[in-house]
Amino acid sequence: MSRRGLLIVLSSPSGAGKSTLTTRLRAWDDTLRFSVSATTREPRPGEEDGKDYYFVSVPEFQDQVASHDMLEHARVFGNYYGSPKAPVQAAIEGGRDVLFDIDWQGAQQISNSDLQEHVLSIFILPPSITELHRRLVSRGQDAPEVIEQRMQKSWDEISHWDGYDYVLVNDDLDATEAQLKTIISAERLRRAQQPDLVGHARKLQSEFGERT
Repeated sequence: MSRRGLLIVLSSPSGAGKSTLTTRLRAWDDTLRFSVSATTREPRPGEEDGKDYYFVSVPEFQDQVASHDMLEHARVFGNYYGSPKAPVQAAIEGGRDVLFDIDWQGAQQISNSDLQEHVLSIFILPPSITELHRRLVSRGQDAPEVIEQRMQKSWDEISHWDGYDYVLVNDDLDATEAQLKTIISAERLRRAQQPDLVGHARKLQSEFGERT
């Protein structure tokens, strides 16, 4: 039977392991695709329109928001960013899952969109704040002041954990990866994701009628 795709939303505070888990998920199933965002900022060297971002003007972006053609959107450092609905809807109808790596505000917008029946939202929690800080330091990517900013922001992000369908505590990367795979595999079998079920059930009922 054919199936509809899932709109998979992953959120977490920085350092909880979301990026690593996302990489592992895509290695597990190479049909998983990231949603390509639209932005009003200028392209950086090497970036391609339609691959890295959809680069649009501010009026174009605002028109898409006004016409409800954005699943979620936000303004960051003076530029607009958002997720166009049309390519995501096409993917879902074609049976392809789309990954979103966004914060709780974007997740809330998507969960309240007209594609909400296909949304699977998952929040990743760290085992402790001490461990979260250790992971940020051990990455060696940020200056101490940036790490402190990320730690302060993590409080706001963690406070919205209960707005998600599933919440996983990432105290063991392999175990959390296995849980994610189980969740996605099960959610792909939801009744709403299987459009052929109605026809199949009716066919079975008609076959019973033919026996009498």
